[in-house]
Amino acid sequence: MATIATSALSVQAEPPPDLGQTALQVFLPRTGHTLGGTLLDYWRATGGAAVFGDPISEPFTAPDGRYSQAFENAILQYRPDVLYTEDPIIRPMALPRTGEATAADLLRPDRRRGGGGGTRRNIYSPVDPAGAAVAAAYARGGRYDETTGHTLSGAFAAWYDANEGQFYFGGPTTEPIEEPDRIIQHFEGGILIEDADGVRLAPIGQNLATGLEVDTAPVAQNGLPVYDEALFQTAPNPAPAGDPAAPGRRRIEVNVGQQQLWAYQGETLVLTTLVSTGIEPNETELGRFRVRIKYPQQDMAGFTDDTGEVVAFGDDPELTPPPESVASYDVSDVPNVLYINLDAEALHGAYWHANFGQRMSHGCINLPLEVAAFLYGWAPLGTEVWVHE
Repeated sequence: MATIATSALSVQAEPPPDLGQTALQVFLPRTGHTLGGTLLDYWRATGGAAVFGDPISEPFTAPDGRYSQAFENAILQYRPDVLYTEDPIIRPMALPRTGEATAADLLRPDRRRGGGGGTRRNIYSPVDPAGAAVAAAYARGGRYDETTGHTLSGAFAAWYDANEGQFYFGGPTTEPIEEPDRIIQHFEGGILIEDADGVRLAPIGQNLATGLEVDTAPVAQNGLPVYDEALFQTAPNPAPAGDPAAPGRRRIEVNVGQQQLWAYQGETLVLTTLVSTGIEPNETELGRFRVRIKYPQQDMAGFTDDTGEVVAFGDDPELTPPPESVASYDVSDVPNVLYINLDAEALHGAYWHANFGQRMSHGCINLPLEVAAFLYGWAPLGTEVWVHE
């Protein structure tokens, strides 16, 4: 049997640091494995079992030295190299494309390569950027990836974009491949299948784990709670707007022009509320971010210059004012803090005003207290936050 890499290392990788991830460890009875911490947070944020499947191993150290865990549709890994960025820190392991085994072999139940006579076409060979495949993709509203040399269009592109594919699955590494009852396409971090049931990730996790010699035997529950979203609820939804059990990844949208927030699970609206974002000259940064760090409560302090711009901030009571500062602010016990970017801007509750719908803050996104309390449990690390005009 061909293997895709050396076996998992005996030396244990360091798990993700404390970023406010859940302290819970839960049991998934269908596959007989546990899930906890940052991996559990990102699994919930990115769609859970509907996207990656349930865990089929316990955490292990992969040959690349990364803290990893196998799921039905991927091996998820902690990426310390992007810890201090605004990008996801949990991502699928890259799939093999060279050597004795390839990603194509991962779709074979017995992991045996195809046999028979004739020349086996290399499905990973880049296509001609001026050729028919690229022209056809453009005609369907698709695109061409110059890095991998392949196209992405149609239902695969729609699924990819809806699931932050640029971060979690990388570029396409083949063209769509038509089979009798389905179409498949390979990516750097996964394989997509389209059939009568729609588009989804291919169940390649077991073959990946086998190639790495990872133990996938079920483990004992040992009193752990069975996974249930109710375990993570920190407060009731104050304005329920849709099915809280709807499938799909979690995402938050903030419109600074309307001073409005929407929380979605897949395409289902879960909650909407008025907010207060940053007032000039400390406007809230626009862009696509994600929940990076969480605190149930935090003191916030800072200094502003003669224009009102924040020039220093932090939670240290001994914070030293810079020379250009002319004023300060100090707010204690700020509740349910979810930091989203490298400018230290956060979603959090605001008890010092009720003027939601108006810009009020030094850059953070102020929430009504009951909304912040709900979102703190609903939005794990990795939840996308899109801030726009």
